[in-house]
Amino acid sequence: MGLSDYRVLPAIAVSDMDRAREFYEGVLGLSGGGERPDGGIRYPCGEGSSIHVYPSPANAGKSTATLAGFAVGDVEAAVDELTANGVVFEQYDIGPIETDEKGVAQIGDAKSAWFKDPDGNILSLSQE
Repeated sequence: MGLSDYRVLPAIAVSDMDRAREFYEGVLGLSGGGERPDGGIRYPCGEGSSIHVYPSPANAGKSTATLAGFAVGDVEAAVDELTANGVVFEQYDIGPIETDEKGVAQIGDAKSAWFKDPDGNILSLSQE
């Protein structure tokens, strides 16, 4: 049994579920989330995937790595839409990752952009 046969579910710790709902639903446009026994919400996403946002104030925003990434068809359009909703994209100049003024990095044939939720959890957009 290898785990490669199973869906993966990113789980994001947040400090305040009301504030998280405002961001994940109101700003990112996620919907249809079902309440979970842990007090969190699992939002369905494309192709049978989902993202689980759950209350864990002691752990929220502790990671400096990307916790979840959304594969989009057009990074530039997604960045423009989210920027209009108030999302601020990160600026990086680290080795092969150098973002432009909008926060988009060209890495080989791929484009990526990173942003943070209200707790500082890093999320990304990518276009292969």
